Amino acid sequence: MQAVAAAGYRAIAPDCRGYGLSDQPPEHEEPFWEDLVADVLAILDALSIPKVFLVGKDFGAMPAYDFALRHPGRTRGVACLGIAFSPNCSNLKGLPEPEIRQRWRQPGQAEADFGRYNIRCVVRTIYVLFSGREIPAAEQGQEAMDLADGSAPLPEWFTEEDLDVYAALYENSGFGYPIKMPYGSLDKMATQLEARFEVPVLMVMGEDYVMKLPGFEAAVRGGMMAGFAPDLKVAFVPEGRHFVQEQFPTQVNELLLGFLKDHP
Repeated sequence: MQAVAAAGYRAIAPDCRGYGLSDQPPEHEEPFWEDLVADVLAILDALSIPKVFLVGKDFGAMPAYDFALRHPGRTRGVACLGIAFSPNCSNLKGLPEPEIRQRWRQPGQAEADFGRYNIRCVVRTIYVLFSGREIPAAEQGQEAMDLADGSAPLPEWFTEEDLDVYAALYENSGFGYPIKMPYGSLDKMATQLEARFEVPVLMVMGEDYVMKLPGFEAAVRGGMMAGFAPDLKVAFVPEGRHFVQEQFPTQVNELLLGFLKDHP
């Protein structure tokens, strides 16, 4: 946000509903991906903004891609970090059963696992587990929180102060809705086999476990995604992992600013 603001752009970072400082939806309300797209559109309308560049990371890339497809007239371009566009809903459906995020899709399982520890410990564990090259997997009877040694150091690019801030946001929101969206809602995503982006697309990828997810290698390196996005640029950060924007912020900012300047 600081980099694009310094370059003369207006930067807006909303918390998705149920996350961070955003209000919690009613308990009986089922989450839908379309709600996230509608929220972005409502923000643009409320602020009288005709067109924007969208930037999404991880599951935030999914509604960013979807917004660009549904509302190309309100979109200048879309930049996504770490996740390729998937026309077949969930790329997690094909994961082996030991992959821990498969288990997070089961109602109540992740909440019970996380509930054994304080929120700061949970956030620390997630960052440690998902900062490597391999897909975190559990043995029979293990949960996510069983996989990380509590004494394992944080990644060198993620400080204890960073952890304090992230944990404070989850203290506010809890994990209930963030587990429902995205993991409990992947089956509700629409199949988009005929999708075609009318706007420029930038995808920034590290060399991490995401490349080992079903279909991702073909989408990213095999040119499959270019079939959906004619104006596509893929940028690799060889030493980057899944949190590439935190690991190499200067490099990612340069890629992002270059994309913005290429499409004035």
